[in-house]
Amino acid sequence: MPEGTRRDNLSARGGQGRRAHAAPRAPPPLTDPRIAALEAALASRPPFRAPRDTEARAKAAVALLLRVEEGEVELLLIRRAEREGDPWSGHMAFPGGRWQPGENLAITAARETREEVGIDLWRHGRCLGELDALAPRSARIPSIVVSPFVYHVRGAAEPRPDPREVQAALWVPVHELLHPDAATEYLHDLGAGNALSFPAYDARGQVVWGMTHRILAGFLELYAQSVAPPGTK
Repeated sequence: MPEGTRRDNLSARGGQGRRAHAAPRAPPPLTDPRIAALEAALASRPPFRAPRDTEARAKAAVALLLRVEEGEVELLLIRRAEREGDPWSGHMAFPGGRWQPGENLAITAARETREEVGIDLWRHGRCLGELDALAPRSARIPSIVVSPFVYHVRGAAEPRPDPREVQAALWVPVHELLHPDAATEYLHDLGAGNALSFPAYDARGQVVWGMTHRILAGFLELYAQSVAPPGTK
């Protein structure tokens, strides 16, 4: 699979450390009809949440950040830092992390976004809604339930990755991910000459697979339905 990167779209600058959360500000107005339509679509469908019998599982949340830049709706992807023992080491992902007691999961997504890429969703973001929660399908992956939240951020909000957690950040136009050519596969090496094929997206040379692919596929389906011209849904 192609692994090249486009340096004009990748940000790998150091983060600013972990700071106290600022007081929330009024969310940015929705002036783009595509973002407004997506917010309405998210509001019209209740997300699937983990059933009560999974309460003992660890919980986490991720943030799908959208901005409008030069007329393009763009989505933020990150490449996670490589760490021994981390099952998602070096993977393409969304900003996010583990839930902490006393938080709701939307706050978890916003807190982790600030810690990992330096974008303050309290100041610069608007939560558009929540996607379906999901869990790993492989018994080799830690048992965890991940809740994805979709945010709109002002176009000027640039990522400043914390190198302890994130190698790089990449804004990708959503229309590129919707193009049929973005669909690809990832061959996961099982050792002894064996490999397992997984569906994936090619995001400007970065391969998105696994749980992030599943989250992204659900988001793209909803986005395409919500922004389709009248009479084409």
